[in-house]
Amino acid sequence: MEMEKNPPMEFPHFRCPISMEFMKDPVTISTGVTYEKKNIERWFYTYKKNICPATMQCIESLDMTPNHTLKRLILAWRHAQSGDQSCSSSEGRHSTKHDELMALLGTIESNPFKVSCLKKLKSILEMGDEIKVDFKRSGGVEVLVRIIIQVLVESSDFVTFRASEEALGVLQLLPFSEEDDDESTQLLMKPECMKSMAIMLQRGNAEARFCTISIFQKMAKADYHWNYVAQDQGIDFFKSLLEIISDEICTKESSCTLQLLIGILDASKKSRLKAIEAGAVCTLIELLPDSNRSKCEKIMQLIKLLCECADGRLAFIEHDLGIAAISKKLLNVSAAATKIGVKIVWLLCNFHSTERVLEEMLVCGTVKRLVALLHISGRSTTKDRVVKIFKLHSRRWRRYPCFPRELKDYLGMENESC
Repeated sequence: MEMEKNPPMEFPHFRCPISMEFMKDPVTISTGVTYEKKNIERWFYTYKKNICPATMQCIESLDMTPNHTLKRLILAWRHAQSGDQSCSSSEGRHSTKHDELMALLGTIESNPFKVSCLKKLKSILEMGDEIKVDFKRSGGVEVLVRIIIQVLVESSDFVTFRASEEALGVLQLLPFSEEDDDESTQLLMKPECMKSMAIMLQRGNAEARFCTISIFQKMAKADYHWNYVAQDQGIDFFKSLLEIISDEICTKESSCTLQLLIGILDASKKSRLKAIEAGAVCTLIELLPDSNRSKCEKIMQLIKLLCECADGRLAFIEHDLGIAAISKKLLNVSAAATKIGVKIVWLLCNFHSTERVLEEMLVCGTVKRLVALLHISGRSTTKDRVVKIFKLHSRRWRRYPCFPRELKDYLGMENESC
């Protein structure tokens, strides 16, 4: 007969109430509760606590007694588990992990060592997609959200803040499909959860910020209405995103944030206005010259979205490097970047065609690059847009010696002297 695997009744006895991990050196304190020795020593001597973590009773004596009987039981159980491992079925392993999840979820919120429990939880979820689905079905997301939003109540408490950071790391592992319109997605979209994650963007460590960005990206795919963020969080939310984008060390984090910002601004015009108010146009223009191909295309896409607003166009032309930065990317990065760049120039020529702007386009080489685009064989929407630009402003540009006079025939303009 096959030996029964990991009876659920053994977990509470074999695991340390602090770390929820199997004990290797169990010791019993005066309240009669057994802990892993290193964990309870840290509780007593590092955190200076004189209460029992499990019962919350005051402790007068910090004496610890080795629990040899329990240690032998744990060793014997581990040995039996090791011997039966080769014949264990996948269903049995899943049942074991389910029991571990239930044990953690049942105690994690009341456990004073939440960070350790969350790290243990993370290691379990990293074992596969099946256990992640099980976690969601068991109400795990709700538990994580409750831990995360505690930062709103106890924002100055270091342990609470670290637990929120760690909970975001666990949450980031979970899949959220586009059709995942279930309780998990709705929990994340609640105002208090969004506020908590916005705080993490501003004050969290690098890993917590990256996890928050990843969660926001998943929410964007689930069609989250970003107008709420624009209204509730204001410009501080966008300032936090811009700070991450400007971080030259965390390049992966920066790239993910750019993609997230594209999704937010593309879906919400109110968000564009808040981003402009937060200084997005200035930040993006200054990042553009030194950006690689992928980053350049994302930055130019963001500038284009912002220039579709009157305030964005005004902020762009007021920046001394704006037109020059875009001009240098035309025909120098990729077809996609050139297409976006021409769209930006078209928006400026259509809505802000002042004498200064048109002259700056000549001086910075914008007009010269537009001319080069006309000589590319074939027809495209980009080339058609360039023709429209010249038909709008070539008469004003022809007054300058650097304007190619042969374009007059190409554009079907009548012969005029300058």
